Amino acid sequence: MKRIFDVNPWHVLTTDFKPENKRLQESMTSLGNGYMGMRGFFEEDYTGDTLPGIYLGGVWYPDKTRVGWWKNGYPEYFGKVINAVNFIKINFKLNGTKIDLATANFSDFKLDLDMQHGTLTRSFIVDQDGQRVRVTFERFLSVAQKELSVQKVTFENLSDQAVELKVASALDADVKNEDANYDEHFWNVHEVTDDRLIAQTVPNDFGTPQFTSGMQVSYVTSLTHKAAEVTDTATVDRYFGTLEAGASVSFEKRVVVVTSRDYPTDDAIMTALQRLTDTVSAQSFDDLLAAHEAGWADRWQQSDIQIEGDTEAQQGMRFNLFELFSTYYGDDPRLNIGPKGFTGEKYGGATYWDTEAFAVPVYLGITKPEVTRNLLMYRYKQLDGAYHNARQQGLDGALFPMVTFNGIECHNEWEITFEEIHRNGDIAFAIYNYTRYTGDTSYVLHEGSKVLTEISRFWADRVHFSKRNQQYMIHGVTGPDEYENNVDNNFNTNYLAQWTLKYTLEILDQVSDDQAAALNVTAEERAHWQDIVDRMYLPYDKDLDIFVQHDGYLDKDLAPVSAIPADQLPINQHWSWDHILRSPYIKQGDVLQVMYDFIDDFSKTQLKHNFDFYEPMTVHESSLSPAIHAVLAADLHYEDKAVAFYNRTARLDLDNYNNDTVDGLHITSMTGGWIAMVQGFAGMRVHDGQLSYRPFLPKQWTKYSFRQVFRDRIFRDRIIEVTVDHDGTTLKLIAGEPIDVQVDGTTQTLTQN
Repeated sequence: MKRIFDVNPWHVLTTDFKPENKRLQESMTSLGNGYMGMRGFFEEDYTGDTLPGIYLGGVWYPDKTRVGWWKNGYPEYFGKVINAVNFIKINFKLNGTKIDLATANFSDFKLDLDMQHGTLTRSFIVDQDGQRVRVTFERFLSVAQKELSVQKVTFENLSDQAVELKVASALDADVKNEDANYDEHFWNVHEVTDDRLIAQTVPNDFGTPQFTSGMQVSYVTSLTHKAAEVTDTATVDRYFGTLEAGASVSFEKRVVVVTSRDYPTDDAIMTALQRLTDTVSAQSFDDLLAAHEAGWADRWQQSDIQIEGDTEAQQGMRFNLFELFSTYYGDDPRLNIGPKGFTGEKYGGATYWDTEAFAVPVYLGITKPEVTRNLLMYRYKQLDGAYHNARQQGLDGALFPMVTFNGIECHNEWEITFEEIHRNGDIAFAIYNYTRYTGDTSYVLHEGSKVLTEISRFWADRVHFSKRNQQYMIHGVTGPDEYENNVDNNFNTNYLAQWTLKYTLEILDQVSDDQAAALNVTAEERAHWQDIVDRMYLPYDKDLDIFVQHDGYLDKDLAPVSAIPADQLPINQHWSWDHILRSPYIKQGDVLQVMYDFIDDFSKTQLKHNFDFYEPMTVHESSLSPAIHAVLAADLHYEDKAVAFYNRTARLDLDNYNNDTVDGLHITSMTGGWIAMVQGFAGMRVHDGQLSYRPFLPKQWTKYSFRQVFRDRIFRDRIIEVTVDHDGTTLKLIAGEPIDVQVDGTTQTLTQN
């Protein structure tokens, strides 16, 4: 655990600059608007340790898979997000000396991510040859105009002598990725002028698309402009002026960014760049900022969670929601939610099962249902890739990828790529979850039924029948607990396979005749699927009364995590992989993940026995783990544990719990704060289309409240406000038609006042 920012309900703020924390600061001050994003690296060149990163939604590159021993079925490439053209670069000189905070003499440093307004501000005072100049950088990525980046630098002369100021602002394509197989550049510049740069990703050998990005820059300043310098990879605008004693001057930089995802030719890109530049040029900095802030105000109005009595918890919750919204707000159905979002290169910026298991529940509660439907359509549109993945393994149906940009599996670790097949069940569960929450059957009875059918065909081919046991089994898998590879009969995987087949059979009874004909599920198939449902093997130990994580797990040397010396944690940074695989320690909930998903299908006794056994074995070295445990602990009335897990998930990155935030935030796990509070502390469930709550108030808090979007079976949008304090629970209908809601088993009718 390491805390480098002040605790503040709306700000991620520090006045302390330590070079050894530079990458952490960059990760924690990342900005995004769903279309693009960036780490909080400095605008000016910094010669110390840094990880610059700007990323464009949907723009990626296939890097050749490298493995020591090639196996049939390996993906040919590992897809990864690539560092975009650096369009925020601004260097400056004071009296001829270039300022670099790795070497400069400076004071009064301040770095402030304003989560309420979506802005990043940095300021410091440079002491140069007896003269002092305050420099303030402001930036935001507009949520009102998705293609727009806005920066403003203010120079204030605090000394009693004039200072010569020079500014060099660039669009620079000379960038590279740190996390790449080859030390190479990914951009070929097509055109560069004094205010525009167009670059295309380098060719690849895998038939995946090349992407073109275009940037056009404009400036607002009273400084004098010198002719731009154009090179093969950059355009640099130079400005200069004299800053008199006590005077200040501002320098605004506006960059419009578009890609070939929306404009397929260079001519179309140039036309769009000019049109958008003309639009923003007619507006002042204050106008652009006001529109951006209004967009954030609308988001917070619908989804802000307020916590009284615990500022650390409050900051963590808002930080989670801010970075989640900065990554994805459902505006583009072609995009999804990468585990690092726009904050780093790790995990390649691709889509994982995190979306269906963790993001879908949250977006259902805080955005319009169309946003979540887009996430489901994302998978439907990539069915062709899922067919390809299954065929690579010689299997029927569809195997959705563990890691993808286009539906084709592009992860290069076998035990993850083609053993962690539980993700097929997670995608099926997301369809069920959406349908249960919204009451909207239009997806599940059409596109969703196709997805479910093809997943079921995969499961039916992937299982095998044990003649000795007269049961169906699944061997050679990895469950959510990735510290157990190539195991047999993982409970999570077997349960999801069984449940998916059962749910698909239920849906097939509801689809139209035309859809049934299109799906063409034969009576023989249906009978086989039902047989698998009836005779699926689910590991269970009657003496402990627990479901067993996988065959052989109980034969390990069982000892709780508390037995591990503190200086050996986290084990993934201290133990060999062999040591981890032989140990009983669990990376994240596996059996317990299933019990969270289907919490109403297990008795309190089952839940208690399994939680009491598995939680002490869990090291929580997956960022996704604490939220699930928070909900289960709350359901069991282990309130102190629930709060501890909430704090861990809500402040996972702010406090660097897992010692791995330097390379980016854990965006998909930032759903955890909402999950822990709304499903955990407030006990929110949906039963037969009706919302219900069983809230409790943590002892450390005096009050909490949240707003929740919910639609009933006739699809009317509603926003409900839930407030919990020492006097009890109060529900208020903010928008929409009247609705019946249960609180602690008692029905309340909510109407607008």
